[in-house]
Amino acid sequence: MATKKFTMNIIGETPIAFGKPISSVKRPKEQHPEFEERTWRERAHVDEKEELFISPLALKNCLSEIATYLGEKVPGKGNNKYTKHFQAGVTVVDSMKLGVKIKDVEPYSMFVPSDGKRGGTKRVWKKFPHLTNWKTKATVYVSDETITEDVLQEHLTQAGLFIGMGSFRPRNNGYFGRFRVENFKEA
Repeated sequence: MATKKFTMNIIGETPIAFGKPISSVKRPKEQHPEFEERTWRERAHVDEKEELFISPLALKNCLSEIATYLGEKVPGKGNNKYTKHFQAGVTVVDSMKLGVKIKDVEPYSMFVPSDGKRGGTKRVWKKFPHLTNWKTKATVYVSDETITEDVLQEHLTQAGLFIGMGSFRPRNNGYFGRFRVENFKEA
């Protein structure tokens, strides 16, 4: 069984926000607003050239989550669903560069639970790096012959609508990170 390689352009339909955990700690006597102002850029994935990128895991997990959500059965395979095939037979290994330097990104402020857990009772203002307009190139590798080109393309389309990538995406009851796929082709 040969691994197939698919390339595509991913075009943002809504803004994307980044919520990577930060490693900085508050300085002595530093207040929360000052800490946020100093550290919000750390929430983005940035390469050695200070350019933003989307982690390959964001797209890989997006595909696994849509397969679970849709729960579609594999034709001719009884109750066998695509879920396990997407979880084990699909991978994304390359970072998806966004062509934007972190110094050129503006923060997006949101009133969120202080501990980062949904439903938390104590809320604070936090700043998140975000892009209003974004696009990137992605490569998806498929080693499971059950996942055909059409099945992959349909799952990508649905993932862009219902799962999304980044923080505040539809999968987590948000509206950021929705996307569409263009120029999808087998490489």
